[in-house]
Amino acid sequence: MPFRSFTFLILSTLHLGAGSFRAAESPADRNWPQWRGPLASGVAPAGDPPIAWDETKNVKWKVKIPGRGTATPIVWEDQIFIQTAIPAAKKPDAPAEAKDEKKEPEKVEAPKEEKAKEESKGRRGGRGGGFGGRGGRPSEPQQFALLCLDRATGKTRWQQVACEELPHEGHHPDHGFSSYSPITDGKLVFAYFGSRGLYCFDTKGELKWKKRFGQMRTTNSFGEGSSPTLSGNLVVVNWDHEGEDFIAAFDKETGNELWRQARDEPTSWATPLIVQHEGQTQVVTSATRKIRSYDLASGKQLWECGGMTSNVIPSPVAAGGVVYAASGFRGNALLAIRLGRTGDLTGTDAVAWKKSEATPYVPSPLLYGEMLYCYSGNNATLSCRDIKSGEALIDRQRIEGLQGVYASPVGAAGRVYLVGRNGVSQVIKHSEKFEALATNKLDERFDASPAIAGKELYLRGQEHLYCIAE
Repeated sequence: MPFRSFTFLILSTLHLGAGSFRAAESPADRNWPQWRGPLASGVAPAGDPPIAWDETKNVKWKVKIPGRGTATPIVWEDQIFIQTAIPAAKKPDAPAEAKDEKKEPEKVEAPKEEKAKEESKGRRGGRGGGFGGRGGRPSEPQQFALLCLDRATGKTRWQQVACEELPHEGHHPDHGFSSYSPITDGKLVFAYFGSRGLYCFDTKGELKWKKRFGQMRTTNSFGEGSSPTLSGNLVVVNWDHEGEDFIAAFDKETGNELWRQARDEPTSWATPLIVQHEGQTQVVTSATRKIRSYDLASGKQLWECGGMTSNVIPSPVAAGGVVYAASGFRGNALLAIRLGRTGDLTGTDAVAWKKSEATPYVPSPLLYGEMLYCYSGNNATLSCRDIKSGEALIDRQRIEGLQGVYASPVGAAGRVYLVGRNGVSQVIKHSEKFEALATNKLDERFDASPAIAGKELYLRGQEHLYCIAE
């Protein structure tokens, strides 16, 4: 499922290819502060995790994560933050005299006016939301929680339940109720749960503010999953579903809404990308009808471009003044769009190149230097393209041992890490020619994307979080 204040300056002032040389390491470089890492590209510039591991080799620790979720963990210095949804077990009634003193997690229902508005506007074309679809009708309340783990040991430092409620709709069987990844600037941590709201905590777990936006109705009840993004003092949330859509920015210190723009899209799951070009910071969103860019300061739409397939999940990436957006449901699309233009760019020379084969459905692409790695659909078939020409350097290479892929590829130290749903991972050389370095196996299913910080690789499985280190 990608920018910060002063310590995160590098992310809000430039968005270089991950292989670019830097004279000095920033705090963001050695951490993994958001979905897709410090550059929003899938690369850890200062990372150097092991090549080989299994259940008995190079596992620094392995801890069980309560509940279920497919959110990527984030890392800042000695803390790891991870979101999850925990089925709320029935609690025995407290003695009458103790009820007022017992502190229970907040049980929240959407504000009445928001709930009525959502119910009245229905769903586009009868699709999405409700209790049907693949998700089925939820029957058990969930605790939507943010966990803070000790990076050295994996032990839980604190756990905060943002809210407890019965979800209004279900999710895809492979999905969950908590698929958003948190984000941090090292001082504040933002946990976003979509229909359950946006929560700001400090790194000690104290709640600073919270916002509720109503209830999403997702296509076929597939569930929610577009993570927030952060730049300077602004937290940006994209809200595409089978109702009224918007993108909005909030003051990270207070939660005050600074701007909001209406959108017209079916459900999308791509996380917005923040990129700077010619002194202007833009927020780029990828969705079914249009790829759009907004001015971060004002929210004004700058440009749009058609060309994606439906059910857009992969997050866009950018380097060298070009945005790369991909999708792969019932078709294939990969566009390279030059920044610096305005208006409708569909079919213009602002599109440097486009491809209609071997593009990902769920996994996001990895932008590593001048190379773009993409899976084909959700299959363990990898392609790598030159970002300037679009030429395939590695063309639909089958990754041995992997069976199905949801996790996005990540890169560090001249290597690319590929994780399959069946627990098999392969490490390959970051090169124009395919070269496998190691194949590894763990006893777990992996749908969440990996995170890399320093010499550690973090893999969130269906039940456990692994820290892979020498």
